[in-house]
Amino acid sequence: MTEISKRKSKIFNIISVAIIVLLIIPQTRKVIQIGLHKGLSYINQSSLIDKEDRVSVSYANFQLKSDANTTLNFEATKGKVVFINFWATWCPPCIAEMPSLQALYNDYKNDVEFLFITSDDFEVAEKFKTEKEYNFAVYNTLSQVPTELSTSTIPRTFIINKRGEIVVDESGAIDWNSEKVRSQLDQLLSE
Repeated sequence: MTEISKRKSKIFNIISVAIIVLLIIPQTRKVIQIGLHKGLSYINQSSLIDKEDRVSVSYANFQLKSDANTTLNFEATKGKVVFINFWATWCPPCIAEMPSLQALYNDYKNDVEFLFITSDDFEVAEKFKTEKEYNFAVYNTLSQVPTELSTSTIPRTFIINKRGEIVVDESGAIDWNSEKVRSQLDQLLSE
């Protein structure tokens, strides 16, 4: 083994050990995970579900409570483009995609119904929103989520068209403020 190869191998080993140590330490683990998911969010892309594969949502008996203490009957979203994001304040991929969601919300909040659904207490969610300067409404479920929208993983995001069909179903961190997503929303709003 040459001297240069030995040096490269030693540097690689030191960097590997440093990364492992940083992942073990709780204070740095979350930061590294968020950074990794943020990077992956630029690779992951939202794509529309083919028309023949779309599933219609059941609106019956699904109610949500907002952090402003209002109740929303999901049926009130019929005929609208609806953007649903299941998330949590402790979830690194959720945290990674949240800035892009806030930016998208800022530009589309008057045209698209945004439902940011969490099982976190409103106090926890409100503290998170305040620290990050987010201003979207947060919801908790008051009844069972429709089967078509039920999930055991977060983040999970659905976009529903005006006909009540799920046109986007994505898991994991995604850059929701991309030109592709904006184009998809513009298309759905024009239908």
